[in-house]
Amino acid sequence: MSEVHAEVDRLGSSKESHAEPFDRPMGWRKYYYHPVTQVSMLGFVCFMGPGIFVALTGLGGGGQVNSRVQSHASAILYAILAFFGLISSSINNVLGPRRTLILGSSGYALYIASFLVINIHPDADAFVIAAGAILGICGALLWTAQGSLMMAYPTEAQKGTFISIFWTIFNLGGVIGSAAAFGTNFKSTTNNVSNGTYVGFLILSIIGVFLPLSMANPDKVIRTDGTRVNRALHTSWKTELFRLYMALKTDPWIILLFPMFFASNYCYAWEYNNYNGAIFTIRARGLNSLLSYTSQIFGAVFLGYFILDQNRVRRRVRAFYGWILVFLVAFAAHTWAYFYQRTYTRADATKNAYKIDIMDETYAAHVWVMIIHGSLDSMMQTYAYWLIGAMSNDPAKLAVFTGFCAY
Repeated sequence: MSEVHAEVDRLGSSKESHAEPFDRPMGWRKYYYHPVTQVSMLGFVCFMGPGIFVALTGLGGGGQVNSRVQSHASAILYAILAFFGLISSSINNVLGPRRTLILGSSGYALYIASFLVINIHPDADAFVIAAGAILGICGALLWTAQGSLMMAYPTEAQKGTFISIFWTIFNLGGVIGSAAAFGTNFKSTTNNVSNGTYVGFLILSIIGVFLPLSMANPDKVIRTDGTRVNRALHTSWKTELFRLYMALKTDPWIILLFPMFFASNYCYAWEYNNYNGAIFTIRARGLNSLLSYTSQIFGAVFLGYFILDQNRVRRRVRAFYGWILVFLVAFAAHTWAYFYQRTYTRADATKNAYKIDIMDETYAAHVWVMIIHGSLDSMMQTYAYWLIGAMSNDPAKLAVFTGFCAY
């Protein structure tokens, strides 16, 4: 970790802020309050919650044979998340980011527990759907708090690097969770996830609920250029609603990013349920998810560190390079997916008992759809966060912007 601290300090040495620098703490506090340490801890919070959630989702249908219940839960989840994404910044700024992270993480533990319940009691559809609704609220809270902290900790020259650090740790949850699901279900013939897999996921997600307690208050974190992160004031609801209005009034350009926010999330249902969950065996689904989340790590690091944070090039040019790369990967991913989707319908996948396995000759070609979609997901999210981070360094204002991103 010390090598990472040194590299980030080097990137942040070109001070772009004119604020008066603060003296950095000494001893163990020097490392604990370092922005890299705090964004890494934030990554582990999301590793335990959303990271395990995406591992479960990546198996298709939440690891179930029939994806109907999970599809209904996801529809309600994202509908509620879209609404609460508009007001979650106000909740975050009133409660503070650490409490918001705890509330947000608890929804992921409940949602994962619901799939253990339905695996034991197949008629517990209502519980899964209710858990999805609650997660819609909790997810909006968690991602709003996460985004505001992740983009407030770095200097202007480090935005892409910090996003890629977070995205790497967060996606390790998907990688490890998918690897565990692949290993424990390698010899399974039931085509659904075992109870032991769900129990393991649940334990990790419960740990994630308590991890924010170990994080430092944001106002105690000093950036690598010596400036302190703005203090997040716990204001009134009236003030926060006014802040929401002022954010749109002073930065109306954020509205132009709404289509990108939508495009970065809308393909999940097809990718996980109607592709991975529809035409692959359970162990192939586990391996597909493992490769997909691994590719997300490489995509985030490549775009965030090697393109968006290259200070030898003007920021406007870096933004254009990033846009071109995201566009090309998106075009390739959806074109590739289109040609495979033409070979079957949802009804065909339901009726056809044959599923593609890792030993089949056609598997290698089909898994690349998951790999390129994983790269696209991380690149689009990294690019969107980088653009938002270029608008402000104030955690309260960034909470508003990331709430719109969740929306």
